[in-house]
Amino acid sequence: MNLQYLIQEPAIKLEKNPLIILLHGYGSNEEDLFSFAPELPKEYYVISVRAPFDLQPYGHAWYAIHFDADENKFSDNDEARESVKLIASFIDEMTAKYPIDTDNINLIGFSQGAILSYATALTYPEKIAKVVALSGYLNLDIFPENIDEQAIAHLKFFISHGTVDQVIPVDWARKAKPALEALGLDVTYNEYPIGHGVAPQNFYDFKNWLLK
Repeated sequence: MNLQYLIQEPAIKLEKNPLIILLHGYGSNEEDLFSFAPELPKEYYVISVRAPFDLQPYGHAWYAIHFDADENKFSDNDEARESVKLIASFIDEMTAKYPIDTDNINLIGFSQGAILSYATALTYPEKIAKVVALSGYLNLDIFPENIDEQAIAHLKFFISHGTVDQVIPVDWARKAKPALEALGLDVTYNEYPIGHGVAPQNFYDFKNWLLK
């Protein structure tokens, strides 16, 4: 399955340029996070990807979310794992097509896109350098059974969440830092006084973090 995407080529062309991949949330599309693109560092390719599953009447998802009779939410973890594989093969497709620095590929995911960013980095650490996880959480059910701590040691994470997020509780997000640090990883975690979204200060903070 070929994923649809929008691309902004780097304004500063190097022999090989770093890449930022934007992964949107449930019910959105590739145009949503692409609004970040003009503000991101000029030497990056910025590619915003459309999730593979179509929702009715519009929008897209990386995996289905089901509700039971008690209104509990369940993620379709099989679809989520399928999307992780799709993202990994999409990265290979992009590096074959564009002069991308394969040692500097970064994921920025929002909500469901953040959940997938965590899983993709820990499943395919050789493909990823840094992850910006905005308003998401660790879904351990879609992680690989065995995580090789040496293989993931280079990964760096910037995690942020709104303290009044009504979609994904901030308590869920707070578990990510200790869990990733227990794997020996470098984690920055910030909270902002907002709901399920990205505050201007949050954008500024992760942009500076990427440039470090």
